[in-house]
Amino acid sequence: MTTSQRHYADARPAAPPSEAGPGGANGISRRRILSGTAAAGAATLLPGTGLLPGTARAAGGRAAGRAAPTVAVLGGGMSGLAAAHELAERGFAVTVFERKALGGKARSFPVEGTGTGGRQDLPAEHGFRFFPGFYRNVPDTMRRIPVAGNAAGVRDNLIDLASTRISRNGGRSDIIVPQIFAPGGGGLDLDVLRETLTGLVEQVAALPAAELALFVNRFIVYLTSSDERRLGQWEHLPWWEYVRAEGRSGDYKAIVARFLTRGLVAVKEKVASTRTVGAMGEAFLLSGLGLGTDGGLARMLNAPTNEAWIDPWVRYLRGRGVRFEVGQTVEALETSGGRVGSVRVVDAAGIRRSAAADWFVCAMPVERALALLSADVLALDPALEKLKDLHTEWMNGLQFYLRRSPRGIDQEVNFMDSPWQITAVLQSRLWKREFPRDYGDGHVADCLSLDVSDWDTPGILYGKPAKKCTRAEVAKECWAQMKDHLEDTGTSVLPDDLLHSWFLDPAVQWDASSGANVNDEPLMVNTVGSWANRPEARTRIPNLFMAGDYVRTNVDLATMEGANESGRAAANALLDAVGSPAERVPMWRLYQPPELNGLKELDAQRYRAGRPNLFDTV
Repeated sequence: MTTSQRHYADARPAAPPSEAGPGGANGISRRRILSGTAAAGAATLLPGTGLLPGTARAAGGRAAGRAAPTVAVLGGGMSGLAAAHELAERGFAVTVFERKALGGKARSFPVEGTGTGGRQDLPAEHGFRFFPGFYRNVPDTMRRIPVAGNAAGVRDNLIDLASTRISRNGGRSDIIVPQIFAPGGGGLDLDVLRETLTGLVEQVAALPAAELALFVNRFIVYLTSSDERRLGQWEHLPWWEYVRAEGRSGDYKAIVARFLTRGLVAVKEKVASTRTVGAMGEAFLLSGLGLGTDGGLARMLNAPTNEAWIDPWVRYLRGRGVRFEVGQTVEALETSGGRVGSVRVVDAAGIRRSAAADWFVCAMPVERALALLSADVLALDPALEKLKDLHTEWMNGLQFYLRRSPRGIDQEVNFMDSPWQITAVLQSRLWKREFPRDYGDGHVADCLSLDVSDWDTPGILYGKPAKKCTRAEVAKECWAQMKDHLEDTGTSVLPDDLLHSWFLDPAVQWDASSGANVNDEPLMVNTVGSWANRPEARTRIPNLFMAGDYVRTNVDLATMEGANESGRAAANALLDAVGSPAERVPMWRLYQPPELNGLKELDAQRYRAGRPNLFDTV
């Protein structure tokens, strides 16, 4: 059993903060543990390291004459901030080195120069933030970030998503999950109900009965598969093959194969790991039933991400003594005596220096972590070379700023048949903000924020993939693909005069020399067999730990939840290496229904015997 696995509970910590109340398990508060004698042990270092032992901070100070052990966190995204949070609360002196901006892919940022008359600049983001109900680690962190007026800190800035539209093109009715089906929903809207029922009937009718039965069977097979089969068999089988999409109808391929992979996890269905796609489908199904959730089926923030989450987080961490060095790119790990002694960093002016620490957490994206794997580093841990076999795809955001709030668009829209697998949220339906008063030039009434998940399939306007379109062509193509879905029944939803302006994630830039875009912030995706190439949080280098959405986690997907979980795993691995008696960081597992345990045990026996799952008969 690995270090990270030892700190998982079967379904959740015995008494997570949300369920045990402010006193936590056994009536001992988290704050008391962190500021009392137990936290003092967090400074105890491994014998024989040659490093001075220190004492953790207590009541905002340090023990006289002793310095807290130092930790350099390399990267200020979700995993780096999570690791810094947990280690700072346990008395370590943490410095975070970040090349670009704190918050990583989750951050929001202003469109500079767009605010006039005392208003803020228009808000933009790498991609809109979506929090499924099965996220447990992220909400736990949020509860521990104080916000004035919020009893549960940043967690109170999450709101339940009240409506989602699954939009089809070709004149087909959309499916709407309206407020009447959401927690605290409103009254019955007959027009919405009529369109939803019509859409459901059309979707069911579009799929032959045999294909519906096939998908139900495949889902049941996955639900009843043992962990051994999931890792040993389904990890190595593409989702396309698992659901037997070859030769099926166009709707089966669009809904079951393409949308569930490209639309939800930004990976192509013919290379996506069945283990990952199946686990996400299972998690959504169970959270829809209210099992293993922290809140509603899906949640969103009530303001731009930095306003609602990242800025309060950074303020809290600064208050815990965390230092942030932004604009510092980590170029190399400098090793000595079988350990990492320092890192070489370079600033925007090209000035290089070495930064030493006792412990190091590499929380950089996988494509950037690869650059640190020198021959000296790989000699200490050859397994890290497997990182080069991990795969990235693109999932980036585009914001359309609108003169009016459009009718016929809900809080969230999935454009199921769009070649670029577009999803969007209408921010006025979510944010506690008045756009004309708060942002821009006073003429922007709303923001339609998109995630574009497929950059390799030709579009409908220019016949080119997004990677081959200029930034302006990307915007025009996305607008056209949305209209193709929303206006296919003759209703005007997005008239062109509605559009005020647009903003594409600056991570995507046009390279005229190659006639294609380049992306500074790709996303690691779970392809078949990728688990074997992903590292544990603890490496063979005694004072180096890994965090990031590519590190092995229970959630097993490149998400905020996975990144947060990996930061927790790195903190726990570091505490183990130190030999600290401090409280370990709680880590939540995806919920597994105990009612299926018997079938899974039977499946484990059948898998070891080389036999298929009991239900794998279609």
